[in-house]
Amino acid sequence: MAEKLAPEKRHDFIHNGQKVFEWDQTLEEVNIYINLPPNVHSKQFYCKIQSKHVEVGIKGNPPYLNHDLTCPVKTDSSFWTLEDGIMHITLQKRDKGQTWASPILGQGQLDPYATDLEQKRLMLQRFQEENPGFDFSQAQFSGNCPDPRTFMGGIRSD
Repeated sequence: MAEKLAPEKRHDFIHNGQKVFEWDQTLEEVNIYINLPPNVHSKQFYCKIQSKHVEVGIKGNPPYLNHDLTCPVKTDSSFWTLEDGIMHITLQKRDKGQTWASPILGQGQLDPYATDLEQKRLMLQRFQEENPGFDFSQAQFSGNCPDPRTFMGGIRSD
């Protein structure tokens, strides 16, 4: 049932009219997907993940991304992989349940409507995680959705 509450589609991160990467999020992670240029050996790519910063590029060249993150991440459980021409960066949220409007601080923010939809989806994921015998995939919120991190005492960490 949890897969029914997974992100339906990825968000595009656009800069100067060009798609830089796609991204999505769950209660625990933010995922970034970067299409890699052809004819570059996989060993040439690098990704440095720090608690509030990410740098991605090709060795010997200026970085493709070199930005502060919107929120801090757990570096020991964040990682990156290369597969089928895509770099997939998995950032483990330090604050489980926090809704990110963008992975990059101050840039590419989702509009308020899309942010609200994300927060509602994350809240339903939280309900599903805490109540595995119930199906929340068709549940809806009327009005404002509470913050998944703090609602009813916050997320349990057991």
